[in-house]
Amino acid sequence: MTVTLVNPTGLVEVDAYRQVSVASGSRLVHIAGQVSWDAEGGTVGEGDLAAQVEQCYLNVGTALAGVGGSFDDVAKLTVHVVDWTPDKMPLFLEGVARAATKLGVTPMAPGTLLGVAALDVPAHLVEVEAVAVLD
Repeated sequence: MTVTLVNPTGLVEVDAYRQVSVASGSRLVHIAGQVSWDAEGGTVGEGDLAAQVEQCYLNVGTALAGVGGSFDDVAKLTVHVVDWTPDKMPLFLEGVARAATKLGVTPMAPGTLLGVAALDVPAHLVEVEAVAVLD
């Protein structure tokens, strides 16, 4: 495994992800921000944050598989959520949990969640980008 996820002593433990990733591989992979499009370009889960989060994570998984990787290789995630407020966290975590179950992954790599005013398509509520390290 090229990425080891760690919660160092002295940092808060978060159930949804680990605070640190240590990568030892030789190929750095940058996954473009994935929105809730299906393979044909249709928006999945219009108006449903949890469904869109799930689809974004599944799309990241598909992108990783396309280059011989998986979520086990992810070193860092960045998530952009339209009009973010803390009360949306349960829906966000529901979408992450559903995707993690389908992908067979737990825990997730370190991540940053950013609230944004808008994304490229008005129906998109979330975008997820990833950095992975492969051997």
